[in-house]
Amino acid sequence: MTSTDSFLALSARTGRFGYGAPRAVTVSDDGSRLLFLRSTGSEDPVERLWLLDLATRQEHLVADPVTLAPHRTGALSDLPALERRLRERVRIWALGIGSYAATADCSVAVFALDGRVFRTDTVGAATTELPVTGPAFDPRPAPDGSSVAYVTGSALHLTDRQEPLSPADGGVWGVAEFAAAEELGRSRGHWWSPDGAALLATRIDESALPLRHFADPAHPELAPESFAYPQAGGPNVDLQLWVLALDGRRRQLHWNTAAFPYLCAAGWESNGEILLTVADRLQQTVLLLTADPATGETRELSRTVDEYWIEDLPGTPARLADGRLLTAADTPDGSARGVALDGKILSDERLQVRRVVGLLRGRLLIEAGEGDPADQHVYLLDPDSGAAERLSEGPGVHSALAGGETLLLTSAGPDGIRRRLHHGGAEFAFADHAAPLPYRVTPKLARVTELGLPTAVVYPRGHRPGRRLPVLVDVYGGPGYQAVANEPRRWQLRQWWADQGFAVVTTDNRGTPFVSPDFTRAIFRRFSQVAIDDQVAALRALAETEPDLDLGRVGVRGWSYGGYFAALAVLRRPDVFHAACAGAPPTDFRLYDTAYTERYLGLPQDNPEGYEADCLVSDAAKLTRPLLLIHGLADDNVHPSHTLLLSEALTRAGRPHSVLPLPGVSHMTPGGLNERLVEAELAFLRGALG
Repeated sequence: MTSTDSFLALSARTGRFGYGAPRAVTVSDDGSRLLFLRSTGSEDPVERLWLLDLATRQEHLVADPVTLAPHRTGALSDLPALERRLRERVRIWALGIGSYAATADCSVAVFALDGRVFRTDTVGAATTELPVTGPAFDPRPAPDGSSVAYVTGSALHLTDRQEPLSPADGGVWGVAEFAAAEELGRSRGHWWSPDGAALLATRIDESALPLRHFADPAHPELAPESFAYPQAGGPNVDLQLWVLALDGRRRQLHWNTAAFPYLCAAGWESNGEILLTVADRLQQTVLLLTADPATGETRELSRTVDEYWIEDLPGTPARLADGRLLTAADTPDGSARGVALDGKILSDERLQVRRVVGLLRGRLLIEAGEGDPADQHVYLLDPDSGAAERLSEGPGVHSALAGGETLLLTSAGPDGIRRRLHHGGAEFAFADHAAPLPYRVTPKLARVTELGLPTAVVYPRGHRPGRRLPVLVDVYGGPGYQAVANEPRRWQLRQWWADQGFAVVTTDNRGTPFVSPDFTRAIFRRFSQVAIDDQVAALRALAETEPDLDLGRVGVRGWSYGGYFAALAVLRRPDVFHAACAGAPPTDFRLYDTAYTERYLGLPQDNPEGYEADCLVSDAAKLTRPLLLIHGLADDNVHPSHTLLLSEALTRAGRPHSVLPLPGVSHMTPGGLNERLVEAELAFLRGALG
């Protein structure tokens, strides 16, 4: 069904204004060329592989899935189960080539389509299908492009061999486990050595984990699907890391996996050295280890410890070419997050470092906030003096990518998104075929209460001061995601909501990132109280300066953690929140995964009061406000049982509520589904708020 609303119809046709935009950009090691994925236009969902020659500034289409697999539908059901689940973990939902891997010089790229493996000579734009022994997943080329490693079933294979490289020992080889891909930022499980003579590969044993089952009630003829899930307080996978030489030799890497069960990152530094990052279960200690691939022995290079948890800072820990160790470090007063070299803090309290991109012209390329947390800028940071040079200008969320002497600077600001390439002393645009954003949104940003909570208010276009409006709190509120940011795409739907007659309020409560370490840590061992207190305080503070906010009519909507908060709000503060749309809410964190939940709440066995306080199911009898629960029945991140358990408790308590089940839908809502859900939410909120 196509929406009759012009904005929602456009949003659905353009993939929320993402079709036609380049993504998954790879810069060659010498900075002379770029590989990237992009569709042909703003309403084309099929992503193709392109090459940009920076010397000539010419783009070349090097692999087109429409030509390679003309009868391919792109349906998730056609993908191998491992690939389908990885796409969920890394939130890939575009059709076509979802991901690829390339040699360092970008001369060879490989990718999978529905379990088939293709190899592209990017310079000649020649693509060949390679033989595989079964539905293939995560193909990766050898450094010289002569061979390709891939996973099928539970084994690691090479395209030029019939027999698997990994032993048939009951383990799953070469794959990132659920916790790593969903929560730790590691989405791969095998790495080629620089000389192409061996692969570093994970081996996981999931046999101790409980199974989660999915059945599609809309298709009772189909057998249910199941997969192993690491539930909070329960076992994780048994993970090992092995060097598998192509000549048949095998060597396991050894570290204290009982104390440090999480492998956060791994890779080859040279043929004779591997670096890996490991963490303890509560992620309060992170080690950078060096490993000898010949003996399997490891040695600690750096240790980062935090009494709360170690917030991931992408790009750290790392070792620079001169041997110095780069780690995340907070200022002593907890006001800023930065980086340290050999333990000495390099950045100052003005910067909240968010990512270390790499090195450019001998300096660290970083993304950081300075002043207003709604903005993000790109800096070059001198590793000797700590002097910072800002490369980006104006409000917005600026990000970077570099290779050799080439810099790609992306600036997402109020006027849209610009991508500029800096190469050979020249600057030029990187083509973007995405649809122009229909709204130029100017949210009213403010820091409120003594906590300095970041807030934003969006009014209907043409709003006349003095006309009071019902309030819609559009919320996330959980760790790891910043909702109040000067990134224009995230304000498009909020402006649409405002144009339906709401004042849309968004607040980043304590526990969300990028304000300060202390701000983020306020949720340690308990999610709910800080979130609800801050959101209520922000609403009341905003009403003092924004008199058109009618706090007698407040709705709240959110998805995932935001869905959790929406349900929490009407259950525990019905005096403030009068109706809620809760999408995919984790209603009982005892049923959520290990790595995420235990990082903040600890083990359920050690913090039973905290888990119980954050559980919504036991609050069911308190419901007095309209509540709409929405959940995909194929959601393998927040299992639909979360919503069903709350609905069951509400029904037993005699509390009316609404449930919108989505058969066959996962945690993501692509393909126009999000727009259809928004219309359902609007109808519900209009009926509930009047």
